[in-house]
Amino acid sequence: MVKLIHTLADHGDDVNCCAFSFSLLATCSLDKTIRLYSLHDFTELPHSPLKFHTYAVHCCCFSPSGHILASCSTDGTTVLWNTENGQMLAVMEQPSGSPVRVCQFSPDSRCLTSGAADGTVVLWNAQSYKLYRCGSVKDGSLAACAFSPNGSFFVTGSSCGDLTVWDDKMRCLHSEKAHDLGITCCDFSSQPVSDGEQGLQFFRLASCGQDCQVKIWIVSFTHILGFELKYKSAMSGHCAPVLACAFSHDGQMLVSGSVDKSVIVYDTNTESILHTLTQHTRYVTTCAFAPNTLLLATGSMDKTVNIWQFDLETLCQARSTEDQLKQFTEDWSEEDVSTWLCAQDLKDLVGIFKMNNIDGKELLNLTKESLADDLKIDGYSYEKEAIENWISKKKRTSPMTNLVLPSVVLIPNRTLKMAINRWLETHQK
Repeated sequence: MVKLIHTLADHGDDVNCCAFSFSLLATCSLDKTIRLYSLHDFTELPHSPLKFHTYAVHCCCFSPSGHILASCSTDGTTVLWNTENGQMLAVMEQPSGSPVRVCQFSPDSRCLTSGAADGTVVLWNAQSYKLYRCGSVKDGSLAACAFSPNGSFFVTGSSCGDLTVWDDKMRCLHSEKAHDLGITCCDFSSQPVSDGEQGLQFFRLASCGQDCQVKIWIVSFTHILGFELKYKSAMSGHCAPVLACAFSHDGQMLVSGSVDKSVIVYDTNTESILHTLTQHTRYVTTCAFAPNTLLLATGSMDKTVNIWQFDLETLCQARSTEDQLKQFTEDWSEEDVSTWLCAQDLKDLVGIFKMNNIDGKELLNLTKESLADDLKIDGYSYEKEAIENWISKKKRTSPMTNLVLPSVVLIPNRTLKMAINRWLETHQK
């Protein structure tokens, strides 16, 4: 079951976009404002609404940590806000001055893209607020943008119906016609597709458009083999242009909103319809899943944002096979842990973890001591260049303990990286 638990009706005009962080909901509107709400009780924050834009605000998105909110507008600017106090951190002007339709943070928070009505797309340094690279599509205005979960590339969608893929240096990797009458939205599932050749990462990409369709694509990219985009299927259900689509955090559900005023929730595994929601009275323009709770937000030209709550029955219904029923890490099998390691670019550790029978419960109990003593992993953090230089000099001892290293496999410390990025977001101006 899915239940409508709250309706927000504070905007004075069409709601264009809504976005979740772990603790907040952001909405933006044709009324030129951005509003922030607490997920605890859906009350508006004291420093909301955020006001700066002189024309309609088309898109808003949180940085992965949730400390920064980006908004973009017809006024040709993309603005960064401190979500804790509503302070404006930066105003980034589109070089062409064209209305900015979409903005999106990279998964590591270092970059922000902004796409404009004249087809230009800008990659900004989200820490220095400086323009990094700029490009443009051949035809049409940009209406959609999504980063791959690993951040190695991003996809834009245009009003001419083209999906264009860019790498992190703003080089065009691929472009093809995806929707005949124009693309309105696109989104990546954060969960990798399980099938495919070993060592490659495959992701689901959803796109929707004026042709009334929601399409699913399978995407892969490696620096050796290059980029590949394969059409998989089309979701049925809407009878009018589809304006928004979004995957749930676990990748098990996909939601879409349409000019037909309906919201459809699909099971991504079976591609069947789980729910059709018809509460809005005008076009549904935006939809978003919360990252850590079973909440869905939908916004509309009826000036409202509806908050929906799913029960566990729906979540389980969206998990079509036994291995997909494992909601928590502690329920993972050894094979689940191996799959997770591969998705984190740590496939070199699969053999070590299998040899030691590491399942979900064991994974949660790993400490620096057990990594060093049982799995023979050093467990200390170093600058990548420094430790690579150490190893290149044929040194096989730990720089910290001087003990022999049984393995020279380097493991990214993602927790430390996220902590550093959060600090930079908060302190660097």
